[in-house]
Amino acid sequence: MPIVVNLDVMMAKRKMSLNELSEKVGLTLANLSILKTGKAKAIRFSTLEAICKVLDCQPGDLLAYERD
Repeated sequence: MPIVVNLDVMMAKRKMSLNELSEKVGLTLANLSILKTGKAKAIRFSTLEAICKVLDCQPGDLLAYERD
């Protein structure tokens, strides 16, 4: 898939664990894990907003487009 999720990169920059992000965003570990591994097919804007707020970043910091 040409959309790449860089959630793990931003979490590492902020020194935040998946557990901590899960608690602060209000999402299950399973859902965040799916997003982190790039297996998600979609993301709600409200979820993206919450993640950006907690990680203090922009959506473009989390998502990238790479041609096949």
